[in-house]
Amino acid sequence: MSDEIKVLVVDDSAVVRKVFKEQLSRHKGITVIGTAPDPYIAREKIVRLKPDVITLDIEMPRMDGITFLKKLMKYYPLPVIIVSSLSTKGSHLAMEALAIGALEVMAKPNDAYSVGDVSVQLAEKIRAVHAAKLPRYGQQQNSTNQTKIISMAPSKNVNRIIAIGASTGGAEAIKNVLTQMPENAPGTVVVQHMPAQFTTSFAERLNKLCQMHVKEAENGEPVTNGKVLIAPGNFHMLLKRKGAGYCVEVKTGPLVHYQRPAVDILFRSVARLAGANAVGIILTGMGKDGAEGLLEMKKAGAATIAQDEKSSVVYGMPKEARLIGAVDYVENIHSIAGKTCSFFKQV
Repeated sequence: MSDEIKVLVVDDSAVVRKVFKEQLSRHKGITVIGTAPDPYIAREKIVRLKPDVITLDIEMPRMDGITFLKKLMKYYPLPVIIVSSLSTKGSHLAMEALAIGALEVMAKPNDAYSVGDVSVQLAEKIRAVHAAKLPRYGQQQNSTNQTKIISMAPSKNVNRIIAIGASTGGAEAIKNVLTQMPENAPGTVVVQHMPAQFTTSFAERLNKLCQMHVKEAENGEPVTNGKVLIAPGNFHMLLKRKGAGYCVEVKTGPLVHYQRPAVDILFRSVARLAGANAVGIILTGMGKDGAEGLLEMKKAGAATIAQDEKSSVVYGMPKEARLIGAVDYVENIHSIAGKTCSFFKQV
């Protein structure tokens, strides 16, 4: 029992609490030590049961999940996974939760996501956040206020590409990189492991914070200077040729490293098409997704950057990339944008 990850499920739905407890008990190394229908009962059980990880709904009676999360992160910080409905409101609140300190988001079981699929994903996320380093309270909110935009000389070169991949802790890491980029930075393509609809809200949130135009990618959409395209949840994204420039292909397909979208799929397409005209960036996350693709980018002549261990919430994906020799530069999250732009200043 001492090696088990102790989980507290907080959700106002008795059905969800029952299903999660039953399903998670089937995964080795995970024990649901309790459930709670609202934050008030959750607070008492946290003190008494001392869970390692909390799954949290954000639309609940008596006290909403956002208010509870703020209190939790300030007074009793724990790894939190937001489990929300796929509604527009739910996905926007999930993005707010990530900014406050939650480490992962996922969708509740519905027509698109079966109970079995969700339980497997949730078990993986529980293992990931259990190994994570928690940011200090207020760190995420304060980082936006300290952002300095990097300057870049105007460029008419449309063949430069920046490719970014991330997983656990990646939403805030990507924000830290992109909010420093100037409005005329090269076209940027991003894979963040995140469910459908949540990626829409993620892109909308980033667009409000960044100098570049950020949006969820559509199939066939051009990749141009000053634009960031986020891979839609549940779809792979590839770089494609379009005339003298590039566009993206958004498509379904098998899971890669249990993920869709997968970083490897994007990085490999960038390696083939952009070669030395690209910069590849691998950020915080659990697992190996992106390592092989980043190595292909390096072999094709691209500059490759990995987030350092100190600033990574989970030092999995960057570590795997380093272990196979895929990384040229290791940078703190706050210096990655500057390093990236340094490759384009002479263009």
